[in-house]
Amino acid sequence: MDKLFEKIHAICRKFIKNEKLMNLIEKVLSKEVFLYLFFGVMTTVVNLVSLAIFNKFVDIMISNIIAWVVAVVFAYVTNKFFVFESKSWAPSVLAKEIPSFTGARLLTLGVEEVGILVMIKWLHLDVPLTIGPVGGEYIIKAILAVIVVLLNYVFSKLLIFRKNKD
Repeated sequence: MDKLFEKIHAICRKFIKNEKLMNLIEKVLSKEVFLYLFFGVMTTVVNLVSLAIFNKFVDIMISNIIAWVVAVVFAYVTNKFFVFESKSWAPSVLAKEIPSFTGARLLTLGVEEVGILVMIKWLHLDVPLTIGPVGGEYIIKAILAVIVVLLNYVFSKLLIFRKNKD
């Protein structure tokens, strides 16, 4: 994986001569950010597929919470191992990570639920946003997912999987 990022940065350096811009690109295209975005997209897919399945049986507000639980479990495992490389299963580490991760995700679930409540239940924006076979509720969910992924990265990076500087 590191070689992939070295190649991406080498290609960028070849075409971008501005040192400040290049430094910004290297920071933005870091391995951690790329993996977080990749697994963020995968978590969103898990969430949307779960939503589509459960939405057939229960109201969108309930199916969204069920989909959220499935996605949070997936996100915790992928963030822990692949993105932030927190490999420890020590009880003291888990006692910090799991409640922090779950708490941050509960906060962003609240953001998402309020967004769904306002945009779908109150303003009925799902109807005009329907595009062919894709229901407007999924478009709204995708818009909210972008906001949630950004908030979750900030919480994960700064609070949950913060590396101790010993």
